[in-house]
Amino acid sequence: MANGGERASITIDAPIEVVWSVFADVERWPTWASSFESVELIDGPMRLGAKARIRQPKLPTVVWEVTNWEPGRSWTWTASGPGARTDASHVLTRVGDRTVAEQSIISSGPVGKLLAFVWRSLTRRYLAIEAAGLKQRSEQLAAASTTASTAHAR
Repeated sequence: MANGGERASITIDAPIEVVWSVFADVERWPTWASSFESVELIDGPMRLGAKARIRQPKLPTVVWEVTNWEPGRSWTWTASGPGARTDASHVLTRVGDRTVAEQSIISSGPVGKLLAFVWRSLTRRYLAIEAAGLKQRSEQLAAASTTASTAHAR
């Protein structure tokens, strides 16, 4: 992706509502993605304007602020520092009874572009870990929900 950006996309065998419940529960990300040490919502639940402090292995701790929020579908958050701005978007698209999850990270500013270049392979690896973890966790929840519904119907 141009401008120091990276993107990951994965198809998940789970309804969009299930995937959203996992994706938007950011404080639980470390339970299903080893690319996170901790995610802490600083000022309440995920929403427009919410802030989250994220600690990841091999990266500085960063505070992200939600700058776009479409419940059930997508959000973007931004982290800024001197000479750097990074926008990370998280988008879900319903495809029948499956969901496509896309993440992208775009860095701007002279420092941001330099850091994006330096951390490019790590960013790609983390996006892959996060996509695989989101898929696994969402599919587990969807399967458990289906099993519970089937058992309840008997």
